[in-house]
Amino acid sequence: MEAYMKRSLVAAALLVTALHSQAFSQKSYGPGVTDTEIKIGQTVPYKGPLSALAIFGRVEVAYFRKINETGGINGRKVTLISLDDAFSPPKTVEQTRKLVEDDRVLAIVGSTGTPTNLATVKYLNTNKVPQILILASSPKLHDPENLPWTTTFFMSQAVETKFYADYLLNSKPAAKVAVLYQNDDLGKGNVTAFRTALGAKASGMIVREAAYDVMDPTVDSQIVALKASGADTLFHASSPKFAAQSIRKAHELGWSVEHILLSGVSDIPTVLRPAGLEASRGAVTARWIKSIDDPTWADDPAVKDYLAFLKQWMPGETNDDPSAILAYSTAQMIEEVLRRCGDDLSRENLLKQATNVRDLQLPMFLPGVRVNISPGDRIPWRQARMARFDGSRWVFFGDIVGVSTSTD
Repeated sequence: MEAYMKRSLVAAALLVTALHSQAFSQKSYGPGVTDTEIKIGQTVPYKGPLSALAIFGRVEVAYFRKINETGGINGRKVTLISLDDAFSPPKTVEQTRKLVEDDRVLAIVGSTGTPTNLATVKYLNTNKVPQILILASSPKLHDPENLPWTTTFFMSQAVETKFYADYLLNSKPAAKVAVLYQNDDLGKGNVTAFRTALGAKASGMIVREAAYDVMDPTVDSQIVALKASGADTLFHASSPKFAAQSIRKAHELGWSVEHILLSGVSDIPTVLRPAGLEASRGAVTARWIKSIDDPTWADDPAVKDYLAFLKQWMPGETNDDPSAILAYSTAQMIEEVLRRCGDDLSRENLLKQATNVRDLQLPMFLPGVRVNISPGDRIPWRQARMARFDGSRWVFFGDIVGVSTSTD
């Protein structure tokens, strides 16, 4: 009898273990997910004054076509619905609601633009829809307590502007700095962060500021006014179209000024070439991705894979656009997070995987620039290298620089 009781208890324990294991391994799906598909969405300015940013959507859509061609993610096809918002916050809200309520996407991923993402953040968080790996830099979006469903995948304004402030404080502390900024959260946020990073020196170094609106035809009058300030340095808290205009206009005016460019307005094909390569000579920026035109990476496997991707999946695109490389890396990051979800493709698990990334070295990021995202710290990386434009390409100077976690 005793032996029988022991066998019964063992059998019961094994049954409980089996049932627990079965329950643990069961599939869990959120909206937009089936055994064969994962549906995600994003908004990108394909039209309008900032349509240069459309490269992010084009690359990410092409990347997931490639992924689907090779079997998808854990056997599921990824459908990325990429809608145009023309960089208009009201339009972004409209398109985001369509993605969530009509298309029933699992999440919003990789949406582009600071003011546009800020316009949808409350709606998405209220409805517990993941808004992850968005290409926006505002510290307002790094708020896990109030915005638990939001993560970014761009250099934080506070981190990036600290690189430029440190560069100026160390190399030309007597600089007279003029500031051109976009009259929205992108521009204002960067100016505020830049002033904070300069600290007590800000009031003495910044001699004039000028703002523009994205619908303005040119910034010629702003550049004329900034030149009159006697500044020898121009900090661009702007977007590609207007950075190109301002560099060109400064050159036409004979203003010998050092341009400090945010990484987002440092691309050769969309900014420096339209501005004039000679006019752009000497500009300074911070970079965290490999440069295709840098001979250091000529035989790098990751670069070869990237170029092969462009050739097969995006024929006709230029290969010297750093924004395309960042978009490619963003797509790889989205893929990584989705793969980590396994069969638990609930919104809750997607957010969990997106906020538990440690020391990830993406193939096209510079060695030493690693992605770290945690539930309490949503700034994705804090390292870069400074670079100067020599008239044909960006040339690194100095080693990797980093900003401590106390920034932001």
